[in-house]
Amino acid sequence: MPKRVSTPCIGVCALDTAGRSCIGCGRTLEEIGAWPSLDETARRAIMNRLARQNRRESGR
Repeated sequence: MPKRVSTPCIGVCALDTAGRSCIGCGRTLEEIGAWPSLDETARRAIMNRLARQNRRESGR
C-alpha cells in the first residue's frame, strides 16, 4: 500500500504579497483549504508542483 502523503506545511503560515500563496509551503489558498479532502493522487500532484517550483527558484 502506498505511503500517505503528509502535508507540506512547515509552520510558516503567511501569504505572499499577492495574497494567493503561502510563503512557507507554497500552496495556494485553494490547495490549503482542500488538502484534508484531497485524495493521494491530488496531493502528490501538488507536492510534485511544489518540488518543481522549488527547483526553479533555487536555480537548478
